[in-house]
Amino acid sequence: MLTVNSIKNGIVIDHIKAGLGIKIFKMLGLDKIDSAVCLLMNVPSEKLGKKDIIKIENVVDIDLTILGILDPNITINVIKDEVIVEKKKFELPERVENVLNCKNPRCVTSIEKYIDHVFYLVDKEKGEYRCMYCDEIYTLSEV
Repeated sequence: MLTVNSIKNGIVIDHIKAGLGIKIFKMLGLDKIDSAVCLLMNVPSEKLGKKDIIKIENVVDIDLTILGILDPNITINVIKDEVIVEKKKFELPERVENVLNCKNPRCVTSIEKYIDHVFYLVDKEKGEYRCMYCDEIYTLSEV
């Protein structure tokens, strides 16, 4: 059996849909930070059957809002002296910038590479976002 020690201080990204952990790891740029990072994949879970977990030693300055788009069931546990001091749940953000890429070939973001890709939430239940420039709609299932 695989054993992974607890962390003294840092964050644990938990309840990640199985297989999504590596994508989150890359999107957050965790391969570029100086802190110790552990990616656990296909861990048994009562709720999900299987899940992925990411443990990050020390609290690092990373933007975690993207997690709400990738999987709104993800939780963040903030650990201090080996005790969970804060537990965060995510909701879909109202605005996302440079997370989704507009696939409309006529969109200005397809032509001008320096323009930020900006999307606004238009339907929370369906998980739909609209491109700020061309009004193209994307659902989270396309992410």
